[in-house]
Amino acid sequence: MLSFHLSLRSSMRATLVRKPRATEHLGDLRMFIRISAILGLCNGISTREIATMLQVSQESIRLWVRAFLLRGVEGLTPKKSPGRPSKLTKSQRRELAEIIDQGPAAAGFVGNCWRSPMIQQIIYEKFKVAYSVHYLSELLRNMGFSYQKARFVSDHLDEEARQTWLARVWPQILATAQRKTAYLLFGDEASFPQWGTLSYTWARKGKQPTVKTSGKRKGYKVFGLIDYFTGRFFYQCQESRLNSASYVQFLKEVLKKTRKHIILIQDGAKYHTSAATREFFAQNQDRLTVFSLPSYSPDYNPIEKLWKKVKKEGTHLHYFKTFNDLVNKVNEALLVFKNSAKEILTLFGIYNKLSEAA
Repeated sequence: MLSFHLSLRSSMRATLVRKPRATEHLGDLRMFIRISAILGLCNGISTREIATMLQVSQESIRLWVRAFLLRGVEGLTPKKSPGRPSKLTKSQRRELAEIIDQGPAAAGFVGNCWRSPMIQQIIYEKFKVAYSVHYLSELLRNMGFSYQKARFVSDHLDEEARQTWLARVWPQILATAQRKTAYLLFGDEASFPQWGTLSYTWARKGKQPTVKTSGKRKGYKVFGLIDYFTGRFFYQCQESRLNSASYVQFLKEVLKKTRKHIILIQDGAKYHTSAATREFFAQNQDRLTVFSLPSYSPDYNPIEKLWKKVKKEGTHLHYFKTFNDLVNKVNEALLVFKNSAKEILTLFGIYNKLSEAA
C-alpha cells in the first residue's frame, strides 16, 4: 500500500482529537486504534510506521481510511463482537499478573499507577485479546487485584532501613516492652483545620457537591499516643502551635497517669528530637525509653490511621462556623476512640502480622 497524506478540515481534526479520549474512557480499544491511525496519516506518518506502532496490518489501515472517507467517524465504529471475548489462558494470566506487579513504567508507560485502558492495551498488544474495560475489572478481581487509592512514598525513603526496622529493631522493642511489662506507645500529632476536610460523597452526575467553609485557617492540634498491648489512647488538645515545650508537657502528663515504664516510638519531627526534648528524655530515662521510626515511614506508625478515622468521623464534609464548633466535634470523636480500645487495637495490623509470623 502506498503511503499518502490525509488532509482534513480543522473541525473534523478537532473531533478526531477529542474522540480517542472518549473511546479510551469507555474502553473501546478498537475504535481508539482506528482513530489513532487516521490521525497518524493526518500528521504525515507513513502507513508502514502506523501499522508497526499500532500492531495492525497496512491492509486494515486501507480499509479504515476507505470507511472514513465514505462515512466519516461513524465509518470507523467497529461492529459488535459476536459473543464473549476470547479468554486468556492460565499462563497468559500469570504473565499479565507479573507485568502488572512490575508497574506501568516497566511496560513503557508514563506514570507509576495502572489505569484500565493501559492494562487493556497490554493485553491486546501482548496476547491479541480485546477486552472491554468493564469486563477487564472482573478479570482483574478474579486474578487477585483490586481497585485502590494510591499513596505517596517519599523519594528519600530508605527501604533497607525500613526492612531493618521490621526485621531487627521491632522484635527487640517488643521483647523489651514485654520484659519490663511496659506500655508500648506509638506517638504522633495531628491538626484539624476550621475550614474543614473533604472526602468522596455521592452526587448527581455533572453536579459537583459543595461544602460550606468559614475559610479560616485556624487549627485544633492534638498530641496522641496509643498502646500496642491494651489499646489505651492518651491525648492532649491545644490551640497553640506544636513545639518542644508542649510536647514535653504532654509526656509529663502521661507519666503522671501511670506507674508503668513507657517505651515511646516516635518519628523525626523537630520537637521530638530538639535539645530540650532530648534533655527531658535523659532526665526520665528510668521511666521512659525512646525509639525512632525509620525516616519517611508514616505507614509504620499505627496512630496515623487513627487520625484518618477521627477526621472521617469528625471533620470530613462538615461546616464549622466557629472554632468552638470544630473543637467540640473533634473532642467528641476523640472521646469515642478513647473508649474503644478494641478499635485502637485493630490499627496495629502490620505489627500483629509480624508477631503471628514469628
